[in-house]
Amino acid sequence: MSEAGGGAHAHSAFGSEHPAPIVADIAKARRSDRLRRRLIFAGVWVVLVGALGVFLWNAGRVEWEFIARSGPFILQGAGITVLVSVLSIVLATTLAILGALGRLSTNPVIYAIASLYVSLVRGTPLLVQIFFAYYALPQAGIVLDPIPTGVVALGFNYGAYMTEIFRAGIQAVAGGQREAAQALGMRESHIFRRIVLPQAIRIVTPAIGNEFIAMIKDSSLVSIITVQELLWRAQRVGRAEFQTIPAILIAALAYWALTILFSIFQERLERRMARGDR
Repeated sequence: MSEAGGGAHAHSAFGSEHPAPIVADIAKARRSDRLRRRLIFAGVWVVLVGALGVFLWNAGRVEWEFIARSGPFILQGAGITVLVSVLSIVLATTLAILGALGRLSTNPVIYAIASLYVSLVRGTPLLVQIFFAYYALPQAGIVLDPIPTGVVALGFNYGAYMTEIFRAGIQAVAGGQREAAQALGMRESHIFRRIVLPQAIRIVTPAIGNEFIAMIKDSSLVSIITVQELLWRAQRVGRAEFQTIPAILIAALAYWALTILFSIFQERLERRMARGDR
């Protein structure tokens, strides 16, 4: 009996001594592999960005004196770009939720209105919609400044595309949860607001983030209606000093920096919202 107990004790000691170094070695190997991948990633970026910089330098004959003098003026438009994009995504999200509910409605009138909205917006170019908002709304007695006009046009356009995203997100919520809430006597408005919508938003967050990043770039189109964002400022100073390529390059780099910044924010937000799944 004592021998059996001693054998079990030896087996326990063997099992507790050897796996720990193996686990440590595996963790160390994984860290080393991640570091190697990151170094390769950074190296590829440095090489490609450097090659692109050399090409643009030779093609555009960039003058550092012009960049130092005009760069701050152009970059001041970044605040307007972010403002227009944030206000537009808020409007687009609101319209998308209403549109998704309309597309899921059994009322034929509401369904027809929502479907017409999606079809009309998706069937016409964004630039045409911006021109329409800028020139047609005043004729209907609705006079807006350029920034609100750009927000309305961008929000109206992206709301139609995001309608389908929210519709899919709402349909992805398990029907059993709605049935359980109904069994508890909850009203449909409470079920949607407290159970369905929070889960749908978590599901569609990656898609909304992608739409917002795309909107940052598409916000350059509102420069056509004199909104003084990045592209408008770049075009103005570039034409005035016959330095179009360097000015546009500054604006392009600013747009790129904004998309990288918000991509990082989106990634962290997705990880935070995925904690419930884990």
